[in-house]
Amino acid sequence: MNRTKKAISEVFWELLEEKPYNKITVQNIVECCQVNRNTFYYHFRDIPDLAEYSIKEWTDQVIKNNCRFGSPINCIIPIAQEFVKRKRAFIHIYHSSCGEALIRYLNEVSFHIVRSYIDRATDSVPVSKEDKEVFVRYYKCTFAGIVLDWLAADVSYDLIDFCRRICYVFEGSGKEAFQRLITPQVS
Repeated sequence: MNRTKKAISEVFWELLEEKPYNKITVQNIVECCQVNRNTFYYHFRDIPDLAEYSIKEWTDQVIKNNCRFGSPINCIIPIAQEFVKRKRAFIHIYHSSCGEALIRYLNEVSFHIVRSYIDRATDSVPVSKEDKEVFVRYYKCTFAGIVLDWLAADVSYDLIDFCRRICYVFEGSGKEAFQRLITPQVS
């Protein structure tokens, strides 16, 4: 990745920690990066373009660096930790015109971690593609919904603790559901 483009994105994240999305200007960004406006516009059309790029890059890094699949908690907690690291930035994006991009990429991260986990967990289990899809979508929506609820509550509760608690409470429920899929029903 281009160093200047990366620096602009990093400054954008820093500014999001300090102030709402709609208060960030190109001037703020170029001053912090010590580049001129033309440099900014060489890399991005506008701030929404920068926001989309930054969220996408964050998503790609989270997937690349944090998806170790051994148990559901090993998948979910690192992702929750990444959200907590930038919670003020995410709350600002969530309440901005770029909230839809955040939701789109949250769904992408959630889908990826759940798909990877389900694929590994069912590698040797005779489950149809359609039934796997039901599980993936259900758990993707569950995790994405938890993060959206946390953002809607203005990050007022401990996301990591909540995710740990959810994993504890529902531990084994996915295995039981898969067992029902592979066990023939008796009429």
